Parts: sequence; structure tokens; C-alpha cells
Amino acid sequence: MKIAVECKSPLLQKSLEIFLSSHLSSLKHCDIVVRDFKALNDERTFYIGKDKESDLIKPFSKSALILALEKRYESINPKLEQNYESIISDSDNFEILEKRIDILTQEYKENILKAVRAFYEE
Repeated sequence: MKIAVECKSPLLQKSLEIFLSSHLSSLKHCDIVVRDFKALNDERTFYIGKDKESDLIKPFSKSALILALEKRYESINPKLEQNYESIISDSDNFEILEKRIDILTQEYKENILKAVRAFYEE
């Protein structure tokens, strides 16, 4: 999950950058854009505000933020959602953990290969 942060509030901007440091990406290459203002023309927008229309209502915790972003990411990425659905249907906890690790490993491998290809294409 690649996330960009674009906020009018400098305090919220910096807090989100700290919370999401391992997921930060550029606006051009991100899956989700976290904003403190409404941007109706961008489906990737994850809106944080005080009103009920917000994807996440302020104040929030780091864990609430991560969970809400993961939920949004799953709804945006149907391939990932199908993988999670197959995990949920299993009953054995070890099998669930093993499949989750397989999915994460595959995603990690794909990201590394993309980075290597991008490096050699330049």
C-alpha cells in the first residue's frame, strides 16, 4: 500500500507523515491520497475531517488510521480483496497466518522487481 499525504494543516501533514512513514510515496505513484480537504475528482482520496462524510473522523489514533486505510486499500484493489476473502474462509489459524505471509511476500517480491526494472530502464 503506497500512500501520499496532502493536507492544508501543517500539523496534520507532519503527524500523518510520521504515522505513515513506511507507506509514503509520491502523489504520482500512490494508491491512496490522505487529505484534510474534499477532492471529489480523485477516487484515491481518503478524507480526514470532523464531519460524518469523512473517511476518518478526527481525533483518531495511529491504529485507527492504519485500519481505515487498509480497508480503503482493499476496496480499491479487488485482487487483494479476493486473496483476503480466501484467507477468511479457512478455519485453521496457522493456515490463515501462512496464507497472509504468502500474500505479503508476493507483494514484496513484485515491488522489488518493479524497483529493479525501473533502475535498469533509466
